Amino acid sequence: MPAHVPPPRPSHLLYLHGFRSSPASAKARLTLQGLRELQRGDAPPVAWICPQLPPSPREAMERCLALVREAAPSRLVLIGSSLGGFYATWLAERLDCRAALLNPAVNPARDLRAQIGELDSWHDPSLRFRFTAEHVRELHAYEVGDLGCALPHPERYLAVIARDDEVLDWREMSQRYRGCELRLAEHGGHALDDYAQAHRDAVLAFLGLRAD
Repeated sequence: MPAHVPPPRPSHLLYLHGFRSSPASAKARLTLQGLRELQRGDAPPVAWICPQLPPSPREAMERCLALVREAAPSRLVLIGSSLGGFYATWLAERLDCRAALLNPAVNPARDLRAQIGELDSWHDPSLRFRFTAEHVRELHAYEVGDLGCALPHPERYLAVIARDDEVLDWREMSQRYRGCELRLAEHGGHALDDYAQAHRDAVLAFLGLRAD
């Protein structure tokens, strides 16, 4: 059998934040910091893409697809947190690329029904938006297969899951991403408070981003 050939070094990294979050989230900023530290040498630069996602799932995914249109799938990698992990799963299947997921939402159409109404951003309460029943219905279009079953291409994914997540059920996440590379953490909560110390380097390495 031919020797395993590692994938090419990524040229684009798309980071997808969670519900009511933004590119100003701690994990997004820490990921960018880690990426910049890896690029201090002669390694080719990796394009950092971290858009503010609109409340409409359809618009969010259309925006992401437009932003990565020029990236070769083999050189595109994704990181998704919470709802962003749900989106990143759909994008990884659609685009045939790798993704690291941080406490990924499994069934947001079910979980976010209670959020319908006028909301604000965690990082800037002055930024208000309306989350609607139509947005909940749109989420169904981005479910990959049966949400109770494992994914068809588990080798594409690394999932970081905290057992003490206070928002999402770690058991449901672990069941959905069984067969993938899993990092089950005892502590960290939904925010993964120890992300930079405990998980960031492993996330970047899984995506092919490591110091030469």
